[in-house]
Amino acid sequence: MAEEDYGSFVDWKQMGDLANSSGPTKVDCKDLKEFKQMARQGYWAKNHKLRAQVYQQLIKAIPCRTVTPDAEVYRDIVGSAATKKPSSHIPLPEFVDGNPVPRYCLKAEAVTSAHRIINCLAGQFPDISHCPSLPAVTSLLLHFSVDEAQCFEHVSRILACNEPGKRLLDQTFLAYESSCMTFGDLANKYCAAAHKLIVATAQDVLEVYSDWQRWVLGDLPFSHMVRVLDVYLVEGYKILYRVAIALLKFYRKHKAGGQAGQQQQDSSKIKADIQAFVAGIASIVSPDKLLEKAFSIRLFSRKDITLLQLTNEKSLQQKGITVKQKRRNVQLALNPDTFSSEIVSVKEMRDIWSWIPERFALCQPQLLFTTSTHGCSLNRFYSHCEGYEPTLLLIRTTDGDVCGAFLSTDWEERKRGGNKLSFFGTGECFVFRMKPEMERFEWVVIRHPELASSIKTQGQEDTASSEGQNTDNNSLEQPEKPAGDLSPFLAARHFNLNSKNTSMFMAGNFDSIIVGGGEGNALYIDSELNHGRTGRCATFDNPPLCAESFQVALLEVWGFQDAMAS
Repeated sequence: MAEEDYGSFVDWKQMGDLANSSGPTKVDCKDLKEFKQMARQGYWAKNHKLRAQVYQQLIKAIPCRTVTPDAEVYRDIVGSAATKKPSSHIPLPEFVDGNPVPRYCLKAEAVTSAHRIINCLAGQFPDISHCPSLPAVTSLLLHFSVDEAQCFEHVSRILACNEPGKRLLDQTFLAYESSCMTFGDLANKYCAAAHKLIVATAQDVLEVYSDWQRWVLGDLPFSHMVRVLDVYLVEGYKILYRVAIALLKFYRKHKAGGQAGQQQQDSSKIKADIQAFVAGIASIVSPDKLLEKAFSIRLFSRKDITLLQLTNEKSLQQKGITVKQKRRNVQLALNPDTFSSEIVSVKEMRDIWSWIPERFALCQPQLLFTTSTHGCSLNRFYSHCEGYEPTLLLIRTTDGDVCGAFLSTDWEERKRGGNKLSFFGTGECFVFRMKPEMERFEWVVIRHPELASSIKTQGQEDTASSEGQNTDNNSLEQPEKPAGDLSPFLAARHFNLNSKNTSMFMAGNFDSIIVGGGEGNALYIDSELNHGRTGRCATFDNPPLCAESFQVALLEVWGFQDAMAS
């Protein structure tokens, strides 16, 4: 029976239906794709012993460092069970960041076993400095282990994984913190309604998202978590992002209808509310329904997510954030006592700020240019904005409409084209409008990745439309790389695209600035910063952001000042 082979640590009364082993008793499969399909379908989900054997097979197949501690190492260190001293109060290492061992369906005394295993791991992996998910992973695998030594070996292999481009557990504060930033980016892209809810109700959005891994590895009921673990051991870290985004979507649906006029709350209250929702999710969402929702989300590839996470790590390193420290509350950057715009309110700026990439969230808005102070001159616009990236452009029209753009690249880049109106920028650019409701329009490739599927190696000529009329042709350099080598978040200059009109982000010369090109412009502003036009463009696939022809009442440009700088 499973109890005899792989259940010595399990309290079977807590296992519910999972205690009744049924279904297949063996898996004859060595093909990874087939394993992936079986994991998603829950092939071994109803047989505890088979699940334990599959986990053992999957973990043994993980590529690891040459010297990885095994079960014999654990037995040598800890000794036989007969010689163990009672250790009900073994403290956990500091690197778990205060996260307890979830009991799930373990016997009470098995929690002590988990403490003992984690402390032994700490001795064998001295390079671990921050690993808050380790208690949950250890507890989960203990349910499917013959003894403590086998559990130790399994967790060791997960920690020692050295497959290029694959990660299973964050083991440093830098990696963990960048994963939180990356989750914020993904939630912003793929879970916009829920992200908007968090922005509206939490004082510090980043603080709420800092718990994203715990939602999956810690708060989820055991019946749901083991189904996630089935897939995690086959597919890796990306499944954690998928499930966390799915949980955020379900949370938003759960809260829908009761949010009218809700005031912002302390972030800890929102975190506790999400935690309670996830812990009780079994009453409204089955494990299969959770996974179905998770796999219905069309995320970027693992490679693209890895590139985004590395970029966020680099941003943290540049700010000197490599070890755990008290975070700067991002809302301090928008303190009403220090923030003042003639175009948007503090609340509106907070909402706009929630759209920007997470690596800029530790920055505060810095007014670079405003027509009310610096006058209506394109030359002065350039002189005040050059040397800063990214920037935020805000426009108020004489009709009272407000629109703008997030621009990823320094305006000085326009000089590369000489007097030609050359497009530049990256796929992180977006345009937005504030009325009739706040709405953002991202790079069309983010919504339709298939537009970047072709491979081109020759440079192409594109022309910027200047108020509906063509100017001289301008050269847009296309990198000689397949599209898969670049991420929409991290495009160096332009993507290899099916259509040359879908990467025209920003352009400027002596008589105009343009945001968005291809079959029109999202924004066109003349040299006197007085007259403008807006229309649909292929790059952002946006409607007109305000009246198609408008007069500029006020224009502001905001930079991003490092809030961690002294």
